[in-house]
Amino acid sequence: MNNTEIIPTAIFSKTIKGLGDIHLRFLDIEKDIKTIHDWVTKPYAMYWGMQEYTLEEVKLSYQQIVESDHHDAFIGILDNQPIFLMESYDALKDPISAYYNTEKKDRGMHILVSPVKKKIPNFTWHVFSTILEYLFSDPQTDRIVVEPDVRNEKIHSLNKRAGFKYYKEVELPHKTAALAFCDKKDYEKALLLEEEKNIVHKTKTND
Repeated sequence: MNNTEIIPTAIFSKTIKGLGDIHLRFLDIEKDIKTIHDWVTKPYAMYWGMQEYTLEEVKLSYQQIVESDHHDAFIGILDNQPIFLMESYDALKDPISAYYNTEKKDRGMHILVSPVKKKIPNFTWHVFSTILEYLFSDPQTDRIVVEPDVRNEKIHSLNKRAGFKYYKEVELPHKTAALAFCDKKDYEKALLLEEEKNIVHKTKTND
């Protein structure tokens, strides 16, 4: 039995050499909410803004997302285990549209990667690139918008590695955010840089 059969609800899959198949499926409130609550209340998820939420409060928040006409939530799966939470939204219908000149095919994104028990090289990058490839596979998405907390250095590094261009800081009701954008061409350029870095690394290793 392969992973595709194990996860029949997968809407997108990507095979990562040396890691395996990462699958993406829609969030299942009843099945996933305890896991999500465990993730969002951990110290590493401080920028998610749910540190003090009860299980019921987290459930209500995601029920609203699931029922929304412009906001979706997804779970990433590796080796039959949940490894990340991703939200995507139509930026034109989101409050973020008040802070910049929003275009029709702008898609917003939030991502929370679960802590791994064993460190895996480039794990977060593999998760991030899987998400971007899924979003860009939709013809209704021309550009991805992110608005992370300005203090979140880890996500800034990841965004820039993937080709996001930082535009400006904006004062949202719950945080000071760094507004950044990435279109498919910028992402593809970033992938080429990754390939070049890998080639250089392998060459040095083999010398």
